[in-house]
Amino acid sequence: MLPPDIDPASRCRLPLPKREDFDDEGKKVFDYVADPKGQTIRGLIGPGGISLHSPTLAQITRPVGKFLRFESGISPYDREVAILITARECDSRFEWAAHEPEALKCGVPQDVIDVIKYRKPTTGLGETEETIITLGRETFGKRKVSPETFARALKVFGRVGLLNMVALMGNYASTAALLCVMDMQLDDGPDVCILPLD
Repeated sequence: MLPPDIDPASRCRLPLPKREDFDDEGKKVFDYVADPKGQTIRGLIGPGGISLHSPTLAQITRPVGKFLRFESGISPYDREVAILITARECDSRFEWAAHEPEALKCGVPQDVIDVIKYRKPTTGLGETEETIITLGRETFGKRKVSPETFARALKVFGRVGLLNMVALMGNYASTAALLCVMDMQLDDGPDVCILPLD
């Protein structure tokens, strides 16, 4: 049962946006978000639909998100590890539920996902995975990145790659905040990937 302030169609505190409420530029952004063959995982349900309530913000941030996810040089595998560690450290259950299946599609093994999900040690992981997870844990969990972690991340990703990786994580942390305020609800059903809160 949904909380009383949740819209049953949007599954959050704001209603689903309606295409007819937008000007021509806004309709283009709406169509991008709503396109089932597009690059958003959940379409209008979740951050894509929520962001449309501020059309100008959606127009500005959509290209940044697209760049960070698909054009920044971050591989799909590394991207999903970065998104998952951000979702885990922000306890963002909706992001997790959307991106655990996406990570599996991108080849991230379940044992790597479980290291993130259950906050297990990174011992035995590859250098890149270990670096992304440690960077995320220190950035969002400890709020202090050690000199050693910074040096390793700089070595692994280079200057531009590191900036893009941190920006990607920051983008998903921003999304986690949006989802938190809007109290975005998980889908019903047994197949939802649940992030344990601890």
